[in-house]
Amino acid sequence: MRNLAKLALFFSLSFAIIFLAATGIQYLSLRVEWARDLLREPETFLSVIISAARWALPLAMYASILLALSYAARKRYFAPVTVICVMVLSMCFNFGISFALYQWKPAPPAQTGFKLLGENGLILSNALNGNETSVVLLKGTAEPLGPRVMAIPDRPLFFQESAANTSVKLPLIPFGNDSPPFVKSLSSDIVLSGEQLQKRFSEGYQPYLIYAGALVFMLSSLGFAIKFSVWPLANLFIGALAFRGILAIEAFLNTSEMQDIFDEFLKNIMPSSMAVPLLFFGFGLLVHTYSFLVFVSRRRDDDGD
Repeated sequence: MRNLAKLALFFSLSFAIIFLAATGIQYLSLRVEWARDLLREPETFLSVIISAARWALPLAMYASILLALSYAARKRYFAPVTVICVMVLSMCFNFGISFALYQWKPAPPAQTGFKLLGENGLILSNALNGNETSVVLLKGTAEPLGPRVMAIPDRPLFFQESAANTSVKLPLIPFGNDSPPFVKSLSSDIVLSGEQLQKRFSEGYQPYLIYAGALVFMLSSLGFAIKFSVWPLANLFIGALAFRGILAIEAFLNTSEMQDIFDEFLKNIMPSSMAVPLLFFGFGLLVHTYSFLVFVSRRRDDDGD
């Protein structure tokens, strides 16, 4: 009982810390992205926090389950009890936060209370290599669609009185270099996972519980990957790679192309929305069965010795 309490405390603290930290980091990132786009209306604090929390929720779910399984493996806790505890806690946290985010409606964009960036004659460019379009805003960021001078490669400069109907997009303010590709890919998959959770929740409690429960069940089955070697840190990295693969698979299965395939194969059999949860549950069941058989065979070998 004491071990179960320790595991529950460890999971709760891990989930809370990761969720709050990820929400804060994503909030800052969204604020920067908003400030870079001069044509985007400023957003309220609450709307940005809600967007950041939706992004942080799947990250906290994946990371906390990974850490909890790693902790239980190092402490040699009984695997079935670990799986049940992790699943129940994860579903409780996810449902509670999803419910709160669904109830909090984003506030309308703010019209005041922001500071303009740049003065008259601000120059924006897509890149620093001289091969991209540059724009000189003659009235600065106060009128991003006002008069400006365009500098397009291999063409002379030309003046535009108004850019309201132009097809040339205004470059973003270059606050810094772009993120590495693997970070962009991870962030994109996390966004898709969060959107899927919110979509299922908006459809009702039952679709959400089916989808989130199947996903958590599959993630909890990956405890065997954390027992791959005798080095805990190496096992944690192996588990992180396995969880990253599951995140990528989740994003892939929820693409519109895959949904069209599910619609074609499952019509008149079951709703296509059940395809992904069934795949998650089937994979998790296979892995849990494999882990159980390995456990039984090892116990018999130990008894025979």
